[in-house]
Amino acid sequence: MMVVLFQTRLRPDVNAADYEATAKRMMELASAMPGFVSFRYFTSPEGDELAVVQFESEPQLLAWRNHPEHAKVQQEGRDKFFASYRVQVCSLVREYGQPEAGATS
Repeated sequence: MMVVLFQTRLRPDVNAADYEATAKRMMELASAMPGFVSFRYFTSPEGDELAVVQFESEPQLLAWRNHPEHAKVQQEGRDKFFASYRVQVCSLVREYGQPEAGATS
């Protein structure tokens, strides 16, 4: 399992509608990729954003990273959306937890 942490801060003058439409398209595209597992998104009160994306394997994650439409949007993000960003690519070492009360397996 591969986990990507994508931390961003938007530019103060970002076109919110354009950014949201682009993010929605990337979510549609990513979720259709082979090996896609999940996407979760969080925003802090200070305006920092964190996306947590999971793929089953590194080759599947690389296919997403190199997808032509995604590559174009990566450059667009650097040029017009993000004041700053950081990407961390992690390999899952261990996973454990407790299911919600009442959840069935």
